[in-house]
Amino acid sequence: MENKFTAKRPHCVVLAYPAQGHINPLLEFSKLLQHKGIKVTFVTTRSFCKNLHKQLPHSIPLETISDGYDNGGIKEADSPKAYYERFREVGTQDLCELIHNHKLGDDEVDCVVYDSFLIWVLDVAKRFGIVGVSFLTQNVGVNSIYYHVNKGMLKVPLLEKEEIWLPGLPSLAPCEMPSFLYEYGYELDVLDVVVGQFSNIENADWILCNTFYELHQEVADCMTKILPKLRTIGPTILYKSLNINNGIEDEQDYGFAQFKSEECTKWLDDQPKGSVVFVSFGTMVALDEEQIEEIAYGLRDSGSPYLWVVRDSEQYKLPKDFAKKSEKGMVVSWCHQIKVLSHEAIGCFVTHCGWNSTMEALSLGVPLIAVPQWSDQTTNAKFIEDVWKNGVRAPIDEKRNVRGEALKKSIWEMMNSEKGREIKNNAIKWRNLAVMAVHKGGSSENNIEEFVDNLVGLKS
Repeated sequence: MENKFTAKRPHCVVLAYPAQGHINPLLEFSKLLQHKGIKVTFVTTRSFCKNLHKQLPHSIPLETISDGYDNGGIKEADSPKAYYERFREVGTQDLCELIHNHKLGDDEVDCVVYDSFLIWVLDVAKRFGIVGVSFLTQNVGVNSIYYHVNKGMLKVPLLEKEEIWLPGLPSLAPCEMPSFLYEYGYELDVLDVVVGQFSNIENADWILCNTFYELHQEVADCMTKILPKLRTIGPTILYKSLNINNGIEDEQDYGFAQFKSEECTKWLDDQPKGSVVFVSFGTMVALDEEQIEEIAYGLRDSGSPYLWVVRDSEQYKLPKDFAKKSEKGMVVSWCHQIKVLSHEAIGCFVTHCGWNSTMEALSLGVPLIAVPQWSDQTTNAKFIEDVWKNGVRAPIDEKRNVRGEALKKSIWEMMNSEKGREIKNNAIKWRNLAVMAVHKGGSSENNIEEFVDNLVGLKS
């Protein structure tokens, strides 16, 4: 990839919402911008950075602003609504000061790329007369749903037996929509944020979406007609994992790391190719004790070796008779997910279907067993099973739990059946398309190159 270096490089501030799943794609995008000759300053909150064991790549400057809760972040606030309101108030002031200080220091900021949840950043960009870029961290299909809710074209709460049709999307049942829309009254503060991110998005100079075009051609085309400034720029994933040498310095760890140890590499090296069931439910979801017990017995009885990530804070929920390390399986508190998914021993991935995990598995050709929990995960699971056909959704009971026997059958189907082989072939197809998308900047039109050229033009 050509470096667009000029005597006076454009300077881009990248502001990430303080959560692991939001920070990592913006960090990888920052590395790419820097490689293309854009000066990048990465910004997030003081509260998030206090808990890090690893900082940014040394080549990307890190600055922090306050969210009004410098000790504990959102956990310190009385409610999500109180957090967002305080973050807007304090963050606006701090970001203005940061941009002003760079101008005084002859290091003027030309552009702010901000997590779309932080809609107030666009007002700051307009105040300083710089480019404001909204970065959507979820898939474009989910973003389309939230956009239509924001504009009043999709009414909530959804009716139990309602069939939802939106432009470019398959038919969706309420239970296949983002959970905030059909579990109405649950997490209403969060619903306001995910829907509200589209309240001023038309005023952004660019709208970048963390996906690649081939995954969502129909809905991407429909959304681009509505929002002409929208561009797909994904997958934002560690390029070394895709065996792509683009000259970007690969760090030992992917993005920010909030955990120190990694215990599983040698164990994976000793397992047969394509044999291991990898299980992880991300950094936010807390499964109840009954569900963890069912997963434990389903894995134990599946006959396949397994690697299961259970956070330290959740391990007390494991059954007393379930060994954390045995001949067949291993439970760890953290692992380097990209490295694990890249390992040849992995046969399938049991996942909560968070968008980063979904994108990583798609990009690395790993078939999925979907066990969605909340938010956009149910919609991602719909795409996985019915649209991309690179996985199956594990059946749930009346409590919405996956029983051990159901998980055992899903694993057997994935690892041993003809359907499983077809799913694996589809997974490889998507991996190849993801690699092509990286080479083409997120689409056939090379959207990243277009964006970079625009920024470079500011200084020419």
